[in-house]
Amino acid sequence: MSSLPKNFGSAFDLSALRSPAAPQEVAGVSINQVNLMQEVLPASHERVVILICWSARSPQSQTVMAALGKLLQEDAAKPEGAGWLLGNVNIDLEPEVAQALQVQAVPLALAVIQEQIVPLFETVPTLPQLRAVIDKVLSLAAERGIGTAPEAGDPSVEDKLEPEEIRALEALDLGDFATARATYKEWLNRAPNNPLAILGLAQVELLLRIDGLETDDVIRRSNDDNSDLVLLRQAADCEIAQGNFEAAFARLIAAVKRTAGDERKEMREHLVGLFALVDPADPILNKARQQLASALF
Repeated sequence: MSSLPKNFGSAFDLSALRSPAAPQEVAGVSINQVNLMQEVLPASHERVVILICWSARSPQSQTVMAALGKLLQEDAAKPEGAGWLLGNVNIDLEPEVAQALQVQAVPLALAVIQEQIVPLFETVPTLPQLRAVIDKVLSLAAERGIGTAPEAGDPSVEDKLEPEEIRALEALDLGDFATARATYKEWLNRAPNNPLAILGLAQVELLLRIDGLETDDVIRRSNDDNSDLVLLRQAADCEIAQGNFEAAFARLIAAVKRTAGDERKEMREHLVGLFALVDPADPILNKARQQLASALF
């Protein structure tokens, strides 16, 4: 767990979190540099605060944000009300907040419990997975005297989670990307071509590749020198993590066009691997596939 710099932030009114409205395009209350310290952290002594870091350039992060908003609505409708609050951090509008929270990729979900920040996940979980994560966090907070533990979940929901899926999520909660990758591979060995396992493995492998990289610096250096193909692939990974799919695809397609032999094969395979991280219905993906075909033939 971690905490924010002592001199970070100022004030805002978190009252809207206590009476959640039906989410429209943005779920929860928008967090900014001048509100996080004075309202969000004190509120975490009474209830768990879930923060979802997102970007308008990342449809996946918006999907997770909407799903969290749906779960909050469901919990708020219960007789006892919701035991947690939801805030969202638009990393494009609030880069200082993103930097303080050490956001390297979106979606990123964090829990705040008694002013301590707990990383939750950097993936795109299913709704049952999200419910399991929220319930786990609420149970952890209840052990510290914050709120009450949720009632036992519906067995029919738990049955929908594959055992490897649960273990991979637990590993991701701990930031153990290597174990999560191995677990997704086990799942694929048991159930080849399972779409959730394929997506989970692709996401974890991306997180492993960008772990420790200064994303903006990598992109800048690759823009200055596109002859370094290792750096170029890293830059494309960073852009995907930021939700800038079009830039990542354009970078690799341009590399496919100007390379040959094994180098060209590496660029193509890396690009195809990144395709797996994007919604198949996304027009940016369809356009990139066409451009790759033209570059190859």
